[in-house]
Amino acid sequence: MQLKHVMTSNVEVIHPDASLQDAAKKMRDLNVGSLPICDGQRLVGTLTDRDITVRAIAEGRDPTATPVRGSMTPEVVYCFEDQAVEEAAKLMKEKQIRRLPVLNRDKRLVGIVSLGDLAVDAGDERMAGETLTKVSEPAQPER
Repeated sequence: MQLKHVMTSNVEVIHPDASLQDAAKKMRDLNVGSLPICDGQRLVGTLTDRDITVRAIAEGRDPTATPVRGSMTPEVVYCFEDQAVEEAAKLMKEKQIRRLPVLNRDKRLVGIVSLGDLAVDAGDERMAGETLTKVSEPAQPER
């Protein structure tokens, strides 16, 4: 099964020049913990609620004046809509991530796939369980 059959389409995004407060409000209103960052049609990063907390608030940055680009993760791990669901699950396991932006072959954002999408829509409980197990392995704290 291809990702385009299980992904969530019509994904809400935020511009890299938006404030962290705007991003946090959007996350709250959408009940999500991650937003793709797009400059026009181009995916330039991702921002999680953890990025806001650890990269900005913990450093004393003002969320009303700090742009998203200063706290986003610019190295985006993504997949293509015509890839197999199993390929996305493998990538999620390897990178320990719970959500993957989905691009078309022109590298335009067309959706996002989450662990929940794999579990519910792909119909492969074993694959979803294995992916969740690997994604949830504890990371070693930096000391």
